[in-house]
Amino acid sequence: MARSSRLHQAEHRWALAFVAAPVLGYVLFTAYPVGFALYTSMTQWNGLGAMRFIGLDNYVRLFGDQYFWQSMGNTVFYMVGIPIGLALSLALAIGMNRAIPLRSMLRTVYYVPVISSLAAIAILWQWAYNGDFGLVNQFLAWFGIDGPNWLASTVWAKPAIVIMLIWKGLGYSMILYLAAIQSVPRALYEAAELDGANGWQKFRTITLPMVRPVTFFLVVTQVIAGSQIFTEINIMTPTGGPEYSTASSVFHIWRQAFRYQDMGYGTAMAIMLGILILIITLVQFRLNQRNSFVLD
Repeated sequence: MARSSRLHQAEHRWALAFVAAPVLGYVLFTAYPVGFALYTSMTQWNGLGAMRFIGLDNYVRLFGDQYFWQSMGNTVFYMVGIPIGLALSLALAIGMNRAIPLRSMLRTVYYVPVISSLAAIAILWQWAYNGDFGLVNQFLAWFGIDGPNWLASTVWAKPAIVIMLIWKGLGYSMILYLAAIQSVPRALYEAAELDGANGWQKFRTITLPMVRPVTFFLVVTQVIAGSQIFTEINIMTPTGGPEYSTASSVFHIWRQAFRYQDMGYGTAMAIMLGILILIITLVQFRLNQRNSFVLD
């Protein structure tokens, strides 16, 4: 009996040892940073000196910061490219699923931007958008169109970045859609053909519902990623664009926290952005559950 008790205690200690590793990792790399960020957001701190507790003053200041809300509006504008990119990716996936010449090479070409350096891509597109010698304006000149100085225009700077974001994300979404389409049972399409369904009807009633989980995954992940866009803005428009027209929320947070050394206020904005992303994500999950219930 005593030996059984000792074995039980030894197993219990080993179990605690195995559980302790992920718990310790969570405390060190998640719980503590979140708690520290919450406290920092209620202080005045330059990142090096002593913190001075100021309560909710940073959050009050945030609601009156027109540049913060302008950067949030710019971030929402960038997300306009998400449905456009998903539609183009689905169309490409359908095309890449057909028996066409050089299909494997084309799939690789579309996926290359995904694995390329984001900084390098941003620099290349910055050159392409140059108003004097950029490739985009040279291409438009063939059709007699005098292109603008894209990144220096308050009207065209954000659409230019949206085009670049759509182009970069096509390959990733296309691969996921292609995998989903290839997993659809062929018998469903054959049954639809026997019932006299045309191509559009098969797409609407079979393909779209079958790839809906992939669409949901891409929407959620791209909204989260789009809310945190920074590198493209910082490289292509280092000052936040003309009249701050391209500054994203993360760019504005970085500007306040690191350029102006206002860590407390920058952290408060980061907390607010995190809360907004969480709310949007929860709404998306809720809508997806409701749509799943309707379809079922």
